[in-house]
Amino acid sequence: MKIVVLDGYTENPGDLSWEEMGRLGELTVYDRTPADDEEIALRIAGAEAVYTNKTPLSARVIWEAKSLAYIGVLATGYNVVDIKTARERGIPVCNIPAYGTDAVGQFAMALLLEICHHVGHHDRAVHEGRWTGSQDWCFWDYPLIELAGKTMGIIGFGRIGRTTGRLAAAFGMKVLAYDRYPDESQEGFGAAYVDLDEIWRRSDVIALHCPLFPETRELVNRKTIEKMKDGVIILNNSRGELICEEDLAQALREGKVYAAGVDVVSSEPIREDNPLLKAPNCIITPHISWASRESRQRLMDMAVENLKNFCLGHPQNVVNFLGEGQNK
Repeated sequence: MKIVVLDGYTENPGDLSWEEMGRLGELTVYDRTPADDEEIALRIAGAEAVYTNKTPLSARVIWEAKSLAYIGVLATGYNVVDIKTARERGIPVCNIPAYGTDAVGQFAMALLLEICHHVGHHDRAVHEGRWTGSQDWCFWDYPLIELAGKTMGIIGFGRIGRTTGRLAAAFGMKVLAYDRYPDESQEGFGAAYVDLDEIWRRSDVIALHCPLFPETRELVNRKTIEKMKDGVIILNNSRGELICEEDLAQALREGKVYAAGVDVVSSEPIREDNPLLKAPNCIITPHISWASRESRQRLMDMAVENLKNFCLGHPQNVVNFLGEGQNK
C-alpha cells in the first residue's frame, strides 16, 4: 500500500516518528504541500491512503485519484476534505477525535492566567533591569486578578469544555455551562447548566469551546457583548470564526471587555489587517493549544490505529457515514 502524508510538519516537526505508519506500507511524508489541485494530485498519484492536516482535498482531486481508498485527517476537524465526494466514491474519511482534550483545556487556563498575572511581561521587565533599579521591593504593571470566587461561563460543554470547567473549579471558580445537548451527569464538580443569556449576564470569564456551526458563527458580537458584565474576560481556543473580531477589538478599546485570550483567529495564519492585532490587552497565540508533544503523540498513534482498522475491514472514526458497523 502506498501512503502519502501531504503536510506532516506541524504534527511532527522532528520530535516524533513516522516509523509505525511506515510499517503499514510505502510511506512518503511531505512537510508541506501547497493548496494547488495539480500539485496535490501529482503527489498523491497512485496512493491508496492519504493523510492531510490542512492541505485541501477537493472534489476534483478526489475524483482524479483513481487508486485512493482511504483519507485520514491529522486533526479532529475535517472541513478541508470534500467528504461528499469521498462518500460518492466510497472512500472513508477518518479523523482523530479527543486526542488533545487535556492540552486544550490546560491552554485555556494558561491564557486566563497570563491575563490575570501577565507573567511574560513581568519576566521581561525583570530581565530588562527594572527590578534591579526599582525603589520598591516589588512592582506590577497590570492589575493582578484572583480567580477564586469568580464565575466562568463555558459555551460548549463537551470533553474540552468539561476539562476546562474542572480546572476552573480547582481554582475556586463557579462554573456555568451552556451546551446544545446538556448532559446533567457532568455537573458533578459544581457546574450548572444555564441558557446563553445567563452566560452573558453572570460570567466574569467566558470560554468558548463549541464547534463552528452556522448558528455559532460570530456568536460573540456587538449585541452579545452588550449583555456581558463590564470588564469581562473572553477566551477562545476553539474556532476563530466564533468571534466577530472587529466587535471584540472595539469592546477591548472601550474597556467593556477587560481582556481577551485567543489561540485561534478567523483566517490563519493571522492576516496583517486582523483588528485584534492592534486591540489593547489581547493575547494572541498561533493555534498551539493542541500541540504538546504528548497530544501530538496520541494523534500519531490514533492515525496509525485508524489505518490499521481500515486495512482490517472495519474503519473507525469515519466522518462521512459509509455503512454499518463503523465507529464514528
